[in-house]
Amino acid sequence: MPAFEILTGSAIGTLFGMRHALEPDHLAAVSTLMTTPSATGDRPRVHAAMLGASWGVGHTLSLVVVGAALVLLRAELPARVADAFELLVAIMLIALGARAIFGVRFRASRVNGHAHRHTHWTSARRPLLVGAVHGLAGSGALTALVLATLSTTAARITYMTLFGVGSTLGMALLSGVLGWPLAKLSANGMTTRALSVAVGCFSIGLGVFWGYRIITSA
Repeated sequence: MPAFEILTGSAIGTLFGMRHALEPDHLAAVSTLMTTPSATGDRPRVHAAMLGASWGVGHTLSLVVVGAALVLLRAELPARVADAFELLVAIMLIALGARAIFGVRFRASRVNGHAHRHTHWTSARRPLLVGAVHGLAGSGALTALVLATLSTTAARITYMTLFGVGSTLGMALLSGVLGWPLAKLSANGMTTRALSVAVGCFSIGLGVFWGYRIITSA
């Protein structure tokens, strides 16, 4: 039974993780990152998929580290801590949206090799950190789920790990699909600016709604 529980839990965890990547706050955050300069580069599908995968790695690391600690302690995340993590996501969405809007005026092409390498390092690091914040916010709910439905520690940790892997795959695939059309749109400067403003407004609106919901329900 434990082996069967781990196997079925892992399969379900991967599928749920892929669906989890499509939640509005995740899409808003990654969209603002994909509309930054050099986010897609010369190979738009590959670079966009790498950006989505970076988000997924950060998301998985924080999710599994916090979740595994709670599972081993057989404890749930305190409600106030969970709310604080959720509020942090809301603030991050607002900040990313503002950056997407106000960063339009500062966009200038970088021509030397050092700046190009710096851009790619920054574009990989930022989604990693954004994903980590999302992972913290989701760790409490996921831990409560596995504690309630799975009976062994191995099954619980495996489920959370595969859930994170599924979210990484889901976001990488989605980003890769969106990379090519975004690269085509970015060929027109006016379209790029309009897209950045639209994505930024959506991210800010979602962040304000998210934060208001948390504050009023506390």
